[in-house]
Amino acid sequence: MAQTKIEWTEMTWNPVTGCDKISSGCKHCYAEVMARRLQAMGQEKYKKGFELTLHPETLYEPYKWKKSKVVFVNSMGDLFHKDVPIKYIQKVFRVMKENPQHVFQVLTKRADVLSYYDSEEWLEWTHNIWMGVTVENTSVTKRIDLLRETKAKVKFLSCEPLLSALPNMNLNNIDWVIVGGESGRTPRPIKEEWIVDIKEQCKKADVAFYFKQWGGTNKKETGSTLKGKLYKEVPQIELAF
Repeated sequence: MAQTKIEWTEMTWNPVTGCDKISSGCKHCYAEVMARRLQAMGQEKYKKGFELTLHPETLYEPYKWKKSKVVFVNSMGDLFHKDVPIKYIQKVFRVMKENPQHVFQVLTKRADVLSYYDSEEWLEWTHNIWMGVTVENTSVTKRIDLLRETKAKVKFLSCEPLLSALPNMNLNNIDWVIVGGESGRTPRPIKEEWIVDIKEQCKKADVAFYFKQWGGTNKKETGSTLKGKLYKEVPQIELAF
């Protein structure tokens, strides 16, 4: 496990690392930059840099955590990359099922792969597995429909980096929306009206709304206040012991 600065979770767990770019949200991938840095530092886990790599030795880690955790799964990769075998994905799901004291947050840009595996009933969804898709602009909103059709108990959208307005989203059967601007050396711009519109859509649909950051080259300085208020809503967390 690893501590993280990502506000909407508590820690990260990476049974898969590495990925490749499939949409505009991937252009300035923070995970790729971090993987290269860790490779240069001689970290064994990242000896292949950002090349897709399975780490079966990490599958035992959640059994050792003494306290209940909220866990972002694969912050450094994508569990539903086409080259990750379904049998390995099922092993990850089995670990999550067998650790109901933790909440596992899985996020993918490959909603088509997720949808296929779910439709074939190869995935077993338990209450503590939250499934999300990244929706950075209007060209990828189909991901929302594919997520909605899955049997995941809690479904969420990560609109980060938000690169365009997302008007008239269908938020039926969606539980949570996270919004954030891009950070880093060359961040693409985000507009206040885009965020406000998403917030209003969430309010009408009774969906939890979480504004993570404005981003920019100094995200600490720009903060996460929207029209003078903080919005850090999350779905109710259910744990079993």
